[in-house]
Amino acid sequence: MELGNIGTAMVTPFSPDGTINYENTGKLLEHLIANGTDSIIVSGTTGESPTLTVTEKRELLDFVVKVVNKRVPVIAGTGTNNTAESIELTKAAELSGADGIMLVTPYYNKPDQKGMYAHFSAIAKETFLPILLYNIPSRSIVNLLPETVIALSEIANIKAIKEASGSLEQMAAIIEGTDDDFQVYSGDDSMTLPLLAIGGRGIVSVSAHVVGNEMQKMIKAFQNGQTKEAAKLHRALLPVFSALFSSPNPIPVKYALERLGIPIGGVRLPLIAMDASQSELIDLALENFSKTQSVAE
Repeated sequence: MELGNIGTAMVTPFSPDGTINYENTGKLLEHLIANGTDSIIVSGTTGESPTLTVTEKRELLDFVVKVVNKRVPVIAGTGTNNTAESIELTKAAELSGADGIMLVTPYYNKPDQKGMYAHFSAIAKETFLPILLYNIPSRSIVNLLPETVIALSEIANIKAIKEASGSLEQMAAIIEGTDDDFQVYSGDDSMTLPLLAIGGRGIVSVSAHVVGNEMQKMIKAFQNGQTKEAAKLHRALLPVFSALFSSPNPIPVKYALERLGIPIGGVRLPLIAMDASQSELIDLALENFSKTQSVAE
């Protein structure tokens, strides 16, 4: 599974009536492909997957695969806390022509490490698609430990992990314990450069919706040995990352996209729009970042 430097966890555009807006989804896809996105993840947390029906997930993936037309890989978020449903969604992803699937750690059920291994391995046996594991303890409560990831990496089609534990120590243990072709991606934008420094591959990003080109510049500077330049860009980007997570994801990034003239619409309940003070934080962060980059150029 090759996601490139940046996989973007795509937001789902909605119309005023709350339905998926496919016209704006097409516009968003073109924006992402033109602005630093190497691969697209559909129906992840940022895509408000908890509020998408199974039918909506299937139809959205069909549309994205068709519009992208192999220009970049498309990864389908098919993981749930129900193994049988995850397999059903994964089969649908195969039919859609997805290039891979992302499987989040089962939430709410609170399985132990053996349960998570059984869950992921059961899904892996039912598909030929490459698998990106997704560990996010802050949302799922459970933490997929390095030893479990290492064991899962021995399954042929489990190829990578999106690590959002926030622990560099945990990420390092996974990198150290897996084969070189197993890829570790950060699930936190602010951890992109630190993860690269310990041998990680890249980022599955939210902020790339807005600053994808600048994030690519940072990553490529690091890859080219320009570590001071990469660090400088990292420091400049941190306030943007922070602002885009100042309210529950994806509320801020949807606001930021609308601010940039990219029609996205609102969020579905139980998420609600930001108030004026929250939006001012994002305005300020983006304006300050724009100024710093203008000075740098």
